[in-house]
Amino acid sequence: MAQIAVFAALIAALGLPGAITVGFSGVPITVQTLGVVLAGAVLGARKGTAAVVVFIALTIIGLPLLSGGRTGLTALAGPSAGYLLGWIPAAAVIGILTARILPKYPVPLGLVINALGGMLVIYAVGTIGLVLRTDVGIGAAITANGAFVPGDLLKVVVATFVAKGVHRAYPGVLGA
Repeated sequence: MAQIAVFAALIAALGLPGAITVGFSGVPITVQTLGVVLAGAVLGARKGTAAVVVFIALTIIGLPLLSGGRTGLTALAGPSAGYLLGWIPAAAVIGILTARILPKYPVPLGLVINALGGMLVIYAVGTIGLVLRTDVGIGAAITANGAFVPGDLLKVVVATFVAKGVHRAYPGVLGA
């Protein structure tokens, strides 16, 4: 329970720097996805996903925990709805795949796993949400993800090295 609460709080804290909205999509670039990737990579599928669900539930009940002081209802009503909802399967995918590479946690595989879950899964769900929430076509929605790639690659690298350090220091943190 404590680990889930701590990671939900970490995701909230990573929203404090704010957000940068780029391009026409209206979807902000935030540091909170780093917390989502870390939740899956450190806590595993069950606890990592639970941390993300707790965080999203807190925003839906009205707490302004999303970057820029937004609530979950505001985000779900806008173009970023799919990206926010994509955090849930992203943490699950990262957690499931991370469990398969432990106890060693090789950095190259960690990078691939975190990019797959932290970028590909979130982009896929986010693109669907962007198409449904705006009048943007699928091609333009996919192209809009390009603005997020450099920052997300940096977040994947940071999360991978943090997860490697955590798993080395606390081998049982992911649990069974």
